Amino acid sequence: MKYIATLLFVFINTVVLSQNTYLHCGKLIDTKAGTVLTEKTIVISGTTILKVENGYTTGKKGDTTIDLKNKTVLPGLIDMHVHLEGETNPKAYLQKYTDNEADIAFNSVQFAQRTLLAGFTTVRDLGGSGVNIALKKAIKKGRVHGPRVFTAGKSLATTGGHADPTNGSKRALIGDPGPKEGVVNSIEDAKKAVRQRYKNGADLIKITATGGVLSVAKSSSNPQFTVEEIKAICETAKDYGFHVAAHAHGDEGMQRAILGGVKTIEHGTLMSEKTMDLMKQHDAYLVPTITAGKEVTEKATIDGYYPAIIVPKALEIGPKIQNTFKKAYKRGVGIAFGTDAGVYKHGQNGKEFGFMVEAGMPPMATLQSATTTNAKILNMQDQLGQITSGFLADIIAVNDDPTQNINTMEKVVFVMKNGNIYKK
Repeated sequence: MKYIATLLFVFINTVVLSQNTYLHCGKLIDTKAGTVLTEKTIVISGTTILKVENGYTTGKKGDTTIDLKNKTVLPGLIDMHVHLEGETNPKAYLQKYTDNEADIAFNSVQFAQRTLLAGFTTVRDLGGSGVNIALKKAIKKGRVHGPRVFTAGKSLATTGGHADPTNGSKRALIGDPGPKEGVVNSIEDAKKAVRQRYKNGADLIKITATGGVLSVAKSSSNPQFTVEEIKAICETAKDYGFHVAAHAHGDEGMQRAILGGVKTIEHGTLMSEKTMDLMKQHDAYLVPTITAGKEVTEKATIDGYYPAIIVPKALEIGPKIQNTFKKAYKRGVGIAFGTDAGVYKHGQNGKEFGFMVEAGMPPMATLQSATTTNAKILNMQDQLGQITSGFLADIIAVNDDPTQNINTMEKVVFVMKNGNIYKK
């Protein structure tokens, strides 16, 4: 009897594991070739794509078929700049002193869920308190629903710089944060800060190469690291398999970051043509975050929404981001899709596509920036960003063809991640 029971257990589990899912796709975006295919069937086995077949095929008894014949199907999207720990609101600066880690964690769960349901199955989280690392682990273990997260943990700053965690605090709370807290003031600090991020469980490094808009500090654009410090960060990061992202609005800080070895420039607002050419020379990418620029411009006109020191910076920087993106794209700078979600409401990431098209980037190119380009930067080009055999089954669908109507990307109607359906 024991032998029979064992055979029955093996048989039942074999049947379950052998079941496949068939997606009947009216249109399918081939992000590698940059073309729109019609009448395709995606066969999914477990967490991966088994094959893509012509026409509408069906499997054997027990397999699942999903009708997406009147939809356009794409690979799961990748947003290279989000902050899953928080979200813009008029009390955000006070919450820094009132919220505990548990409060941040509970909030981050809903932000992650919204992001996933918007079709973004992978994100790069570019800075928080460290809760983002715990969130990444919880999602990976299936405890909560959210996108696949690559996180920088706590961003690196200089004393008083854009990501100094004590900016705006009263003197009794300022103290002297160092590498452990993500504050760097020397080459040795730089090395130690990177190693601390590795110890904490980060996947990459984020530095604030210039001042920023939303920090409680005067400048939005002054350089805040030396080239030598950035080189030390990038060289150490390379030892740990990390790439480096650099927040930067000012041109001098961008040039230092690129020469220092960073992979992506976030925002890039005041970028000169010289810096654009430098990015091309060093194979660096611009992550535009146009949505965030428009959001801070709008919120800065609301009395009391931001601290007074932030308002002039928001009104200066916010309106310029889209035009800089337009110039950089036309000059041939590599573009990586990223939105700075958290600066605006999570789950609205799809707006960025429309703003990119509005500035002159063809719809297909915007889709590729959010799939194949970002997968390459994350060193996941053999697993993410395409719908093809052997890739992870991260698949979404929208109502219209985005190459004809890019705004359809704001209303994702089907979401699959790792072969599991989260929205249908």
